[in-house]
Amino acid sequence: MTATEPLSAELEDYLESIARLIRECGQARVRDIAEGLSVHKSTVTAALHSLAGKGLVNYAPYSSPTLTRAGGQMADRVQQRHDILERFLRDVLFVAPELAEANACRLEHAVDKAVLERLTRFMDFVQRCPRGGTKWIRGYEHSCASDTAGDKCKRCMEIALRDFRAGRNTAPFDLCG
Repeated sequence: MTATEPLSAELEDYLESIARLIRECGQARVRDIAEGLSVHKSTVTAALHSLAGKGLVNYAPYSSPTLTRAGGQMADRVQQRHDILERFLRDVLFVAPELAEANACRLEHAVDKAVLERLTRFMDFVQRCPRGGTKWIRGYEHSCASDTAGDKCKRCMEIALRDFRAGRNTAPFDLCG
């Protein structure tokens, strides 16, 4: 398999599942992969043959598959995309954990590397910037739970300006670094 040949979302899911099972259970049995992905064992077998043909897994009938070096690297990349997206959905947008997990599973296959890098930088910026940080994130969380977001924003602005005037905060519109 060359770097220019993209892997289907389904096959990426198989790699991710195999890696997770090996990490958690020491092996990835066909029946466990099938159960985890809610597919038939025959579907798993067909996917394993496809992945083996691409040089991503080692597989022989009646044996547990293992990841090749390339397969392990690809599984790690898929898992990393999943983790970043799930973290963004859960920790920045305050999406419920189950919903964040399900949506991260779908998004991980579609997001470009450049977009993922920007998303990661955005999360780091929001969590570290003196203008934003946890206060900003908590304010957003509160606005998601409130029908009166406009009124709350006005109150937050009053508090921010009072804190700024008292020297307890950075300028509300000052640019970072």
